[in-house]
Amino acid sequence: MALTKAMQDYIKFIYELEQTEGKASTSRLAELMGVADASATNMVKRLADLGLVERQPYKGVTLTGEGEKIALEVLRHHRLIELYLARALGYPWDKVHAEAERLEHVISEYFEDRVDQLLGYPTVDVHGSPIPTKDGEIEEQDYVPLESVQIGERVAVRRVLDRDPKMLSYLSKIGLTLGVELEVTGRHPFDGPLVIETGGDRHIISLELARHIFVEPAAKGSGG
Repeated sequence: MALTKAMQDYIKFIYELEQTEGKASTSRLAELMGVADASATNMVKRLADLGLVERQPYKGVTLTGEGEKIALEVLRHHRLIELYLARALGYPWDKVHAEAERLEHVISEYFEDRVDQLLGYPTVDVHGSPIPTKDGEIEEQDYVPLESVQIGERVAVRRVLDRDPKMLSYLSKIGLTLGVELEVTGRHPFDGPLVIETGGDRHIISLELARHIFVEPAAKGSGG
């Protein structure tokens, strides 16, 4: 089945929205694609006609088994490319996403295999997102968003959503990258920001930013 770049992007975004937000609405798809709602609706109809998605009133768009298979293949390309750019070419983590968006549709399966081998068959990309296997399997992650962490808890950063390069650049600036441990020391009232401490430094993190950072409990006895 020959799919256009735009079709592949829609399928990938549907998968990511299902995983991170619970559902994929046409309005969110339009926002991510930078198009009008009507354009997103028309594309969803085309994908439904191809048997790649299903539409349900008030529940958004979901991928069929075939659609999910395509999404995971595109994501595998994307995340391997991101990691290759970071490790082999020294790209900072806020620059790899846009580059991978351009390259993910054009690399060959041979190139994919060579990159995978060169990188040592990695399971996560530079932002901590799981890399699907060649067979279309993907590892489940039990991480929780930083916004849900309680005061006094010590956690380690394991994944950061990568759509906003300015956000990633800011996190790098304050040293909040993968593997870093932090403690939530305060929470402002009325949905205010979090206060965190890491490596002896104190930072104020908005809830919007905290929703993009995924963590797990830090190992006992570890220090910041």
